[in-house]
Amino acid sequence: MLGFDFRVARIVWTVFLVALLLYVTYTISATVLVLVFAVFFSYLVYPLVEQVERVRPAKVPRAVSIAVVFVLAIGIVAAVATIFGARIQEEALRLSEQLPALLRSNDAVSKIPLPGFAEPLRARILGFIRDQLANGTDQAMPLAKQFGMGVMHAASNLIYLVLVPVISFLLIKEAPAMRDEILSWMNRSNRKLWEGIIKDLDVLLSRYVRALLFLSIATLVAYSIAFSLMGVPYAMLLAGLAAVLEFIPFAGPLAASAAALVVAGFSGYDHLLWLVGFIVAYRVFQDYVLNPYLMSEGVEVSPLMVILGLLAGDQLGGVAGIFLSVPVMAALKIIFTRASAAQKARRAAEAREAELAAQAAQEALRSAEVAEPATAPPALPPTGRTS
Repeated sequence: MLGFDFRVARIVWTVFLVALLLYVTYTISATVLVLVFAVFFSYLVYPLVEQVERVRPAKVPRAVSIAVVFVLAIGIVAAVATIFGARIQEEALRLSEQLPALLRSNDAVSKIPLPGFAEPLRARILGFIRDQLANGTDQAMPLAKQFGMGVMHAASNLIYLVLVPVISFLLIKEAPAMRDEILSWMNRSNRKLWEGIIKDLDVLLSRYVRALLFLSIATLVAYSIAFSLMGVPYAMLLAGLAAVLEFIPFAGPLAASAAALVVAGFSGYDHLLWLVGFIVAYRVFQDYVLNPYLMSEGVEVSPLMVILGLLAGDQLGGVAGIFLSVPVMAALKIIFTRASAAQKARRAAEAREAELAAQAAQEALRSAEVAEPATAPPALPPTGRTS
């Protein structure tokens, strides 16, 4: 009527709502990021909550068992920070004091070991490194100022460190009721679809977050032991940095390896090739043995999509975007797979119903033909004459 198409109007309205949701999400990105970290922290502590729930007396409220788990988790984090934090802080202060002198030192550059085939090119390589160091030294103060501003900004947002466990506590306590309430708004078919999606997302996030935690712990233990035995300078600092960067897919381990090689090289470490060999061997073991074992049935995204997602995440949200890129792509894959399967099942059901209806119509037609009585032609009246 009057050229107005209700179907097009519904599509335009849906697109508008999606665009509005994306805009609001981008506007409150800091709040969304806190919520995401709270969700991740919830998946870290939820296995402990399940263990406590099994032995919790019936009269004790569920909130009490959750609070006990959170106190225990915060205590473990504080103990680990106390044990390793002092040494890491000491090495970080020592490195920050010695780094400018190391960058300006030609002796440190000339001590960097090179493979045998690269020895004839040592002069050119060292000249290139000196030029890069000269350019980098001029930018050292602006970078240091920028880093300091970033530290001050992070210090001003320390309230988030308190909000994350608080929101996580509330999520674990209220999540089942929130899920049931949201599902109750949907019709039967959509409820079944989203129940499957929520279940798959729960498995995905639980395996992904726990795998990252175990990979980070494994990296901390392996790097700290190996670097200490090999005599690598600032061993604990480099191991702690590698453990933290393990939470950033692909780019984090690469940056940690580069940082270890650069710091060791400029500190005059004499066995740089052995260090390279250990890092390569550990990455092969982790990427092809430990990582697939921990993330089995979890994140299944092709390497190409991982790289593209990391690049897009970096442009959209920086480090946070890189951190969230892989789980977001895996979640989108789950939603698309579930929706496609539901659509195929719906079409198959409709086709089956149509086929059954056609068969029923044919059976009714055959029954009608069999039940119809055979009718003979009407007899003609007699035409004979009487005399």
